[in-house]
Amino acid sequence: MNESNYLLFAIKFYDNPQAVTKDDFEDDLKRIKYIKRLLKRYKNTGELKTHLILNHLTVLFNVFNEAAIPLLFYNLERELWPYIKRFLLFLNRI
Repeated sequence: MNESNYLLFAIKFYDNPQAVTKDDFEDDLKRIKYIKRLLKRYKNTGELKTHLILNHLTVLFNVFNEAAIPLLFYNLERELWPYIKRFLLFLNRI
């Protein structure tokens, strides 16, 4: 996955029957940014909002299914991978 095919990959696997507009798709995709922000906050301050991260991950898996994993790892810096892996193991996704 790279910058040129990232959006096409996300669109291909997007499955949300309630989404009507492009904004709905973009809002769901923004959840990755929210997760990234929460993980960075944990890394920098030690404050971990577990339930919020789990909620965002649940929505991501509901609308992108298993494609959420490559989307997450593409968007997160390598230094955040160990943190997201723990959540994915907890959810039994990897």
